[in-house]
Amino acid sequence: MQLQLKTWTFVEDYLKTKTGIIIPIGSTEQHGPTGLIGTDALTAEMIGRGAGEKVGALVAPTISVGMAQHHLDFPGSVTLRPTTLIAVVRDTVVSLARHGFTRFFFVNGHGGNIATVTAAFSEIYAERSMERLSNQPSIKCALRNWWDGPGIKKLSQELYPVGEGSHATASEVALTWYKYPETMQQKQMEPRIAPNGSFADAEDYRRAFPDGRIGSDPNQATPEHGKRFYDTAVEEVARDYEAWIAR
Repeated sequence: MQLQLKTWTFVEDYLKTKTGIIIPIGSTEQHGPTGLIGTDALTAEMIGRGAGEKVGALVAPTISVGMAQHHLDFPGSVTLRPTTLIAVVRDTVVSLARHGFTRFFFVNGHGGNIATVTAAFSEIYAERSMERLSNQPSIKCALRNWWDGPGIKKLSQELYPVGEGSHATASEVALTWYKYPETMQQKQMEPRIAPNGSFADAEDYRRAFPDGRIGSDPNQATPEHGKRFYDTAVEEVARDYEAWIAR
């Protein structure tokens, strides 16, 4: 259930029985020669919405720009500073908490967000602990990377024993091709499997990984693979959401 497609009266009624909400969060950054710039936001969004439908939870608008400074040497990439992303996460949670939401389940599509979003949770908890009023309910936040479930890891190993990689991965490209088949394209890339390694800033990244990929061969991806990843991820994320809400 998408929050932006509901009315305020619907939300008011929803909050009479439920106080949890799913918030997709991703990034807008390059994903190699064949991957979509919106991959991280699109995958978080499709899986978050799928899980929301499965468990009957509202799904907030996707936070589509994340912490991606290291991709800025590739045209089209957009980043927030860590302090800005912390403020965006904090303001999103505080806004929704004002209405009575108490459980905020972030479905994440970008590894570069993890440290910053976790820091945002710490800021939210510190603020409420130090300035809390007696009439404010306790809130909890969780961050769930869509690729972290055991089923996804097993499927990735089955389909891509070599060349899954860690950026512009075959699995995330497959997911976007499943949802947006009109965007599918394959290009010859050299080397076929991109190198691995570390990086610091944007220029360092571009020197180390000139076509944007890290350790991956996304030409292995197919829309059919993407459907399998989607079904598995939705099932696992929905299950984790329900278990977390019940605690």
